[in-house]
Amino acid sequence: MVNIQNDDILLDRIINGETDLYNHIIEKYKSYTFTIALNILNNREDAEEATQDSFIKAYQHLKSFNRQSKFSTWLYRIVFNTSVSYKRKQKVKKETLETIKYTYYEGHSSEMEIKDQQKYIHEALQKLLELDRTVITLFYLKEFSLEEISEIINLNVNTVKVRLHRARKRLADEIKTMLKEEALNL
Repeated sequence: MVNIQNDDILLDRIINGETDLYNHIIEKYKSYTFTIALNILNNREDAEEATQDSFIKAYQHLKSFNRQSKFSTWLYRIVFNTSVSYKRKQKVKKETLETIKYTYYEGHSSEMEIKDQQKYIHEALQKLLELDRTVITLFYLKEFSLEEISEIINLNVNTVKVRLHRARKRLADEIKTMLKEEALNL
């Protein structure tokens, strides 16, 4: 088993012919890449395909990776661009995303309260623009810095900061609207 401490060392070994080590890269990053693709495409099968294509593209272009940013940032940028391309090529499909579980912790909330919170957050996220949903997911769920998000989605850091602020406000407004509607139905 290979000790994976540093992506750069692993990438050098892959470039120098130890191509089977690329499986370690896939294992390490498959969860995050799939989440990005799923947030953009809203369809599990399409997200899986976009994720696979992204790993293939990354492998094919490993030699051109200039290492000015982290490998993960470079890879997530490829996933983002690939997913956006898929989105443009395909009709928008409506499908519930039961496979994603957003975890939200709050003090001593009961399991039912947490599930309700997750439901409302998930539904509200789906009403946001795909870029807003991606920014919120990368910042809050994947804990990327604004600089890393900026590199992934190819926007200025200040633009990302403003988009995050506005997306957070839209998300809160969506949740408030949903809760008002829920209260009226009681």
